Amino acid sequence: MATTQRPMWFVLVAALALLWNVLGLYSFYVHFTAGPEVIATWPQAQQQIAAAMPRWIFVPFAIATLGGVIGSLGLLLGRRWAEPVLLLSLLGILVQFGATYALTPTWALTGSAGAGLPFGIAMIGLLLWSFARKAAGRGWLR
Repeated sequence: MATTQRPMWFVLVAALALLWNVLGLYSFYVHFTAGPEVIATWPQAQQQIAAAMPRWIFVPFAIATLGGVIGSLGLLLGRRWAEPVLLLSLLGILVQFGATYALTPTWALTGSAGAGLPFGIAMIGLLLWSFARKAAGRGWLR
């Protein structure tokens, strides 16, 4: 399939997606490397969540963030492989937040207000994957 010329706004969306996902990768780094002295500076609810968090949750967190960065870079470069990588990132997001809410007192400590950010992150992940699918279908990715 021949590649069709991408509209200029496509590059803007891909660049914003990359920026968003680099921020997610930074969040992963902060959480993964946080020692007891750093965690002690967090609000009490976040400390309790961190104490209850199984370390294996960092695996889907890494998949979500690295996949988001790599997939967004693929979009920016116009590569077809961006779509499955962004799907993998979305699946990582869903496993990470699903496990966090199932295995820690996150809901009890933050309630529905605390679910806004995870829900928003999941929605952005879904929108980016959908965007990549449509871009591939329109021939914007090679």
